[in-house]
This record gives sequence, structure tokens and C-alpha cells, in this order.
Amino acid sequence: MRGGILALIGALASMQTGAQIRHGAPLIEFNDDGGWCWFEDERAIVAGGKLVFGTIATGGARQGHVEATVYDLKTRESKRVTLHTPADEKDRRQWTDDHNSPAFLELPTGEILTLYAKHGPEEKIYYRISKPGDPLVWGDEQVFVPSPTSRVTYSNLHFLRRENAPRGRVYDFYRGLNNSFKPSYAWSDDLGRTWSAGNVFIDVPSKFRHRPYVKYASNGRDTLHFAYTDGHPRDFDNSIYHAVYRAGAMAGSDGARIASLKEGLKAPEEGTLVYRGGPDNVAWIADLQLDKNARPYLVFSVQMNSGGKPPGVGGEDHRYHYARFVGKRWQVAEIAHAGTRIYAREDDYTGLAALHPRDPKTIYISTNADPATGVPLISSSDNQRHWEIYRGTTRDYRKWEWEAVTRDSTADNLRPVVPAQDSKQTVLLWLQGKMRSYTDYTFKVVGMIGKR
Repeated sequence: MRGGILALIGALASMQTGAQIRHGAPLIEFNDDGGWCWFEDERAIVAGGKLVFGTIATGGARQGHVEATVYDLKTRESKRVTLHTPADEKDRRQWTDDHNSPAFLELPTGEILTLYAKHGPEEKIYYRISKPGDPLVWGDEQVFVPSPTSRVTYSNLHFLRRENAPRGRVYDFYRGLNNSFKPSYAWSDDLGRTWSAGNVFIDVPSKFRHRPYVKYASNGRDTLHFAYTDGHPRDFDNSIYHAVYRAGAMAGSDGARIASLKEGLKAPEEGTLVYRGGPDNVAWIADLQLDKNARPYLVFSVQMNSGGKPPGVGGEDHRYHYARFVGKRWQVAEIAHAGTRIYAREDDYTGLAALHPRDPKTIYISTNADPATGVPLISSSDNQRHWEIYRGTTRDYRKWEWEAVTRDSTADNLRPVVPAQDSKQTVLLWLQGKMRSYTDYTFKVVGMIGKR
């Protein structure tokens, strides 16, 4: 695995894509215009030998389009299909937001289900189902309304084959049932054709409207995992918590029952505490996966030493932390410097990190500081500070070794993603360009394909 992602195939494209790649490894440009947030998943999947991922375009005639890119891993051909086109100029502006990017789920039939929604202005969740084995051909767009007062965003799709036997049940975990601003769920017992609304499943007792941020993982059979925060890090000194769903009930990491899924958690603290935040160590969840024994491991960022500072002033020192459940407790450690905020209006926005879904000892991070020392990364290409992609590996989960995937870039490299697949390949994707806000960015989707 250690030589994996750096022993890659294809032609070098570093000068065209704004990064110099270690060891002359190839960089693939999958989509010339598109961005994603990190709270809708899976943003990228591998199904039937094809990589499928979703983005929101921002440029020219494609502005506000919800798009799926399909890359054939055998022929190396990349094609793009539009899932949703805005109706008018107002609609275009509302769709031009990286929070609106789609989530994907491969169904047992060989079809792919995708769901997407705007960032809170309406009650509609949009969805389409592909032709079996062909993610370039999609059925008509459908709309699910959880309730007329809902204001939705962030779809996360999971399939549990042992629920609703023998057909299985599809879950969509999203935000905003009844304009609650909180984690909510819906389900489908006919593989995404029709949907039923559930309830809010993580509440926050608060004097003002609030929302925990959640990452999800499942074993595909009967269990779902949730890693989440108290709320938005600009409003809470966030901690990180974990809960499990199985057989209709939510439980702590130790399996002790808390409440039914329908009842939900009455407060974030009802889950198991993974990491205790504070004014000078405010956490935000980045990724969650399950190991071969179905135990969770996760990565999160922590904003350091900004307590008491107003928005737009803090966020100059972030760190990445890694946590894994080791049977009876969580083992947590700081593993890398994450650098600075991406822009001042979101002091907790980092370049983000992606866990390898088949190897808990491998992680990919985006940072504009040396992961080990925190020294700013200044590119020799343009003498500017940029976010670069690093690959981290560990033998014991305590000491991590870092190797640059990109270096001396002329653009920022942000928000890596590693989709799960059963082959001995690793697909690594990220956004390359410039982010000025979540509605104003200029990104290409680039990446690498190599051995695990």
C-alpha cells in the first residue's frame, strides 16, 4: 500500500492543472468546472467499473447545473451528464452553491440513485434513477417533499438490505424537516421510487435555531454510524460525538440503547463523546468510515486558539485529529497541521481530509502548512501559499508519516475524496482552483488512480 497512489498511470498533466505531482505521477482532469461540499455522501462512487461523482458548476452556460461525471476506469474516458438545469436566473443563483451537490447510491439492481436539493430555500428533494449499468442514462427527475414547511439540504444515502426484507430499505439522512434546521431522515422501501418522511433524529435544546453536522457510514446490512457535532463551529465550542443505529434504535458506541430512531436523540450529548471541544479547540467533523471489523474510524478538524475572537479574525491554526473505536473506548490523537481557514467568513473551513475506506492506516489531507511542523507551504512556482494534498500512513495510529501528493502548485488543492471499491485500486479525487465562498468558486475536479 505504501507505494500505492504515487505509482500511478497515464500522462503527466501538471502544467495544465496547476500542480507539480510527486515523482512525475499523472494527474487526471475529470471535470473542468465543479465543486462539492462535504456533508452530502456519497459524493463519488465506483459502480460497474465506472467512477461516478457529482458537482455544481459555476461558469458560463453551465452555472448552477447539477452534474454527474462518469469516468470509465478501463477506457479512461470521461463524460458528463446534467442531472438538473435551473429554470430561470433566480433559480440559477440558488443552485450555484456547493451545498447542492448530489449524493449517489448503487442499488442491488445495478441502477444508481441520486438525490440533491438546494441549500435551504425550499421543501423539495430531487431524485433520479439511472439505467441499470449505465450512469449516463437517467430516468425522469422526481420530487419528494418531506413536509410543506421543510427547508432541506444535504442528502446522505444508505442501503440496509436486512431491513424491509427481502427487498431492503434505502435511507436518506438530510437536514431540515419542518424547517427545523436539524438532522432528519426519510426512507424508501421500493429502492428509491417513493419516499416516506421520518423525524428529526438529533435535537439541540437551544434558544436559537441550530444544527449539528453529521457524517454517516454503514455496513450495508443492518447498522448505521453517525459522527456529529453540537452545532456550527461559529456558534458552539464543538465537541465530536458518535452514535449507532440498528434494528430501529439508536445507541452509544458501546451499544447501550438511547432511543428509537423515531424518537431521536434529545441532545447531542446523549451520544458517546469522542472529543471534548472548548473555546480554543473547536471541532468540525470531516469523514467517517468502518474498518474490516465494522468498527468506526473518523477524522475531524480543530480550530485552535481563537477563543473570544470575533468571526473573521480567528482560524489561523487548524489541526487534524484521527479517532478510532477500539472496542470499549475511543482512541483519539492529533495527527497533522491543517493550516489556515480558506476564507475569513468561514473561519472553520479547512482543506479537509479523506479517510481511505479500505485502509484505516491511510489518510489524505489538504493543508497549506507542513503537516508535521506547521510551517506555511509557499509554492516555488508563484511564491504564494497554497493548499496541497498529502498522503499520511501509520503503523501504530500514533505516529504518522507524510508524503506530498502535490507540491509547488499555482492553485489550491481542496476537499479530497476516496470512493470505496472492491478492486485493488485507489481513486483519489479533489477540487483544484480557488474558493472565495461556497457560492463563488472556480474549481476543476482532478485526481489520480493507482494501486492500493
